[in-house]
Amino acid sequence: EPEPTPLQQKLECLASDIGKFGLYSALAIIIVLMIRFAIVKGISRDWHTGTDLLSILDFFIIGITVVVVAIPEGLPLSVTISLAFSVKKMLNDQNLVRKMEACETMGGANNICSDKTGTLTMNKMTLTQIWNNY
Repeated sequence: EPEPTPLQQKLECLASDIGKFGLYSALAIIIVLMIRFAIVKGISRDWHTGTDLLSILDFFIIGITVVVVAIPEGLPLSVTISLAFSVKKMLNDQNLVRKMEACETMGGANNICSDKTGTLTMNKMTLTQIWNNY
């Protein structure tokens, strides 16, 4: 399994943060609704009637809905789409990228060194000889 790209790692962290925020928001909403329900209905009222239990169930359903909506489903798709656009743009610059994940590396490079055939064979480049014309 290929290792995730830096962009995928950042978006995974962002998705995790958004999911945690959604969970905390859902818990806060449930607590606030329960407190409001207790104030409106009164603490001493019989809580075992059917309508009151259905109201409490609705509070939990609202909380679950907030959690489900808060989880970002579209982030992996947005990564793929942005990488596909990068491949096309780099192709217009006459830079053929075979794997979409390589766009992050190649797009951030200022100078590209290649061998006489024009291909990069290793991810490491070393300077072996320098020639100065001055």
